[in-house]
Amino acid sequence: MGLFDAVLGTDSQTQAALNPAEAFAVIILTATASDGYLSVEQANSTISVLSRMKLFKSYPNEMMNRLFDKILGILQGDDFNALFNAAKDSLSQELREAAFAVATDLVLAEGIIPEEEKNFLNDLYQALGVSSEIAIQIVEVILIKNRA
Repeated sequence: MGLFDAVLGTDSQTQAALNPAEAFAVIILTATASDGYLSVEQANSTISVLSRMKLFKSYPNEMMNRLFDKILGILQGDDFNALFNAAKDSLSQELREAAFAVATDLVLAEGIIPEEEKNFLNDLYQALGVSSEIAIQIVEVILIKNRA
């Protein structure tokens, strides 16, 4: 049984606790695919962003790809809420804020903000327990960043 099969196994996909990197990836992929679609460009961008984080320093590309495939498979099934809750419960408050910031950056990177993505980000900061003050600051900074 592989590392991720033990954590995100098919029989108990969301029963086991996730490590912080796996949990972070769940939140980010949930956000990136919040419109129901994950393009190759979005997946590559997400991998690029995550691979620069110290949380993912020990994850080679192949391991990251397997993790993404597994998470996306679960997200397409009926276990979305259980997986999201397991991910949220595995993150410290500091990592929840960082996950919201990275998710916001990836969602807003396209420059077009459909209503469903606005609603998703609104729901996400609340679900992660990020204060509205911090969430507003994050959104403002990301919007400034994306002006260039």
